[in-house]
Amino acid sequence: MADKVALVTGATRGIGRAIADQLASEGYVVYYNYRSTIDVVTGDYVKTIKGDIASLEDCSRMIDEIVAAQGKIDVLVNNAGITRDGLLMRMKEEDFDMVINTNLKGVYNMCKAAVKPMMKKRFGKIVNISSVVGITGNAGQCNYAASKAGVIGFSKSLAKEVATRNITVNCVAPGFIQSDMTDELSDEQKQNIMKNIPMQRFGTVEDVAKTVSFLASDNASYITGQVISVDGGMV
Repeated sequence: MADKVALVTGATRGIGRAIADQLASEGYVVYYNYRSTIDVVTGDYVKTIKGDIASLEDCSRMIDEIVAAQGKIDVLVNNAGITRDGLLMRMKEEDFDMVINTNLKGVYNMCKAAVKPMMKKRFGKIVNISSVVGITGNAGQCNYAASKAGVIGFSKSLAKEVATRNITVNCVAPGFIQSDMTDELSDEQKQNIMKNIPMQRFGTVEDVAKTVSFLASDNASYITGQVISVDGGMV
């Protein structure tokens, strides 16, 4: 597997870091993308690459650098995303635009840059991280839900465009995942959330990372245009 090259956006912490670490543990050459700072990462196949996914110029540069160094890019995981929550009546226009530009247009930017070298090699795996919120909606997250629903529609459409070139495009939609944010919830808040999760627990970043790893592998070579919810049965 050492000849497989992957880029994971937003790989500084949380789900993105777990995905990058998982692929690196399987022998991929992994580029950990970050926008400002990143903790030290080490490993024979580990590299870091700086860039803002909201910038098409940055995305094109990152892909060009990877292809120049490795000769190709096999796997793209679009994980980077932000939230700017608030009820619509109070939501500032810049908060809506910022979330859409990062979460949705960032996926467009990265895919647009990566698809060309993938098509040239007639191989590629694209995994876009959406959210169960993009399926169900959530009060106070009109911008985030719209961006994540958009990622699903985008992925299904792109999957149809590139299927004949042996490129698969799939989505992973995490539910409530154990994180710094969930650690800050009160016991009462956690209990209320658990009522909607049949498995009665939060997921782990490893749960998401292993699902992405499967979709990036040859074991998923006939799976494309799909959305896999990693949510303990919540949706």
